[in-house]
Amino acid sequence: MERRQHPRFRARFDTLCSSGRNEGAGVLADISYSGARLVESSLEPDLGTKIRLYVFVQPVSPFELVGEVVRTSPQGFAIAYQVESPEVRRLVDDVAALVGA
Repeated sequence: MERRQHPRFRARFDTLCSSGRNEGAGVLADISYSGARLVESSLEPDLGTKIRLYVFVQPVSPFELVGEVVRTSPQGFAIAYQVESPEVRRLVDDVAALVGA
């Protein structure tokens, strides 16, 4: 049974991530209107850690996502967003369009 409220879209964008004092890099593997999953991350945050992601969809100006770690695995971690914003919706729609192309 699928528990997710929103569909996930596969992606592959480089990211920088920050949890306050700790910083790292990773790859955005999938995204939805309510969360995202990173893989190949050099940052290994604990559950509940607040994370700020800078997603390099366009090389010049990264897109910023802020959320909380809700799942971890040896491959990476997943975050849930606190508030769904029009900017996040636009980013997800853009990724969905790219995947469908």
